[in-house]
Amino acid sequence: MESGKEKMRQIRHLLVWAALLVLALIYSREVFRGISFFFGILQPFLWGGAIAFALNIPMKYYEEKLLARWKGKGAVKIKRPVCLALAIVSLLLVVSLVVGTVMPQLTRTFTEVGAKVPAFLEEVVEELDDLTRKYPELAGQVDKLEQLELDWQSMLDNVVDFLKNGAGDMLTSTVTVASSIISGVVNLVIAFIFALYILAQKERLENQGRRVLSAYLPGKAEEKILEVLSMLHGNFSSFLTGQCLEAVILGIMFVIAMSIFQMPYALMIGVLIAFMALIPIVGAFIGCGVGAFLILMDNPLQALWFVILFLVLQQIEGNLIYPRVMGNSVGLPAIWILVAVSLGGSLFGIAGMLFFIPLMSTCYSLLRENVNARNRERGARYVEVKKVGKQPPDKAIPDRQSQGKKGMQHKK
Repeated sequence: MESGKEKMRQIRHLLVWAALLVLALIYSREVFRGISFFFGILQPFLWGGAIAFALNIPMKYYEEKLLARWKGKGAVKIKRPVCLALAIVSLLLVVSLVVGTVMPQLTRTFTEVGAKVPAFLEEVVEELDDLTRKYPELAGQVDKLEQLELDWQSMLDNVVDFLKNGAGDMLTSTVTVASSIISGVVNLVIAFIFALYILAQKERLENQGRRVLSAYLPGKAEEKILEVLSMLHGNFSSFLTGQCLEAVILGIMFVIAMSIFQMPYALMIGVLIAFMALIPIVGAFIGCGVGAFLILMDNPLQALWFVILFLVLQQIEGNLIYPRVMGNSVGLPAIWILVAVSLGGSLFGIAGMLFFIPLMSTCYSLLRENVNARNRERGARYVEVKKVGKQPPDKAIPDRQSQGKKGMQHKK
């Protein structure tokens, strides 16, 4: 009787889930719209969680290494705020170093480019005059273009139409952009404040999460979820640490190589490439483009050599350093790091690249544990069957080749 009720309950649950799935497929557009609206509301809190996770790594280092001797009651109370402040200051120092090193040189370069534009235009005009003197056919074509009659009334009507319609659209676009910027700044402030709250009481939040899992889930499910969350935390922490280490190594390589070959802006370009290399795979290429542009303004030939140097160092870093550093950090083979970066970049852009490597590392570890456990269980069953004297399941049915050989021997 009880088994029949249990089966009816399972069938009822399956019917409910099937009905919900059918409704979700029918109203998929509304479902996705609701999901995007929900995540839009939670966006500042999600960003706050990401900021808290990133700041927790240096804060934890300061708590466990730098200020490990602070163990009194009074010291423990001020230890967390001091370490949190040190973590924020460290982040601001890194950003200030990058901005202070790169931005002045970029501003100076753009100023020089603006100053060189008039002289360049004069050179272009002189070259065109020389061409028209050398090739009279070009002068004839220019005269024909000058003799063309322009419809000034039509041009005036187009200008008036733009002022009537385009100016309103431009004003609307300006208001939209301004509101987006203000909304982004507000969300960033909310995210940062939320991150501070998370870091200030992370142990209490962890305890509350464990109590919620313990209240609503069975023991095995709770243990498995905690195990997966612990693995995700370790993989994400190792990934961020390894990515920062790899970026520092790449920046040092560029500073040393450019200094050896006496290329300009060695320190600035090295810092820029190290900062942009925090974005997996594509970040260093962005730094290369900016560095090549800066060197091009001084010496075009050196810019070409810089691109060649970048390609050489990028091959060394991509094939030797990056797979080893990231593979050792997240426990993921080099081929799967490439797959994770490709999939994450295709689906979610730069954020996907950063997110998919530790996520795939966690999935890889879980799959490896499950495969090893199943193989151990299979081997244990094989040994147990062999002790009893029976044939193991895998070899209970002989293959066709062995059957054919036995048949031939029987005929002989």
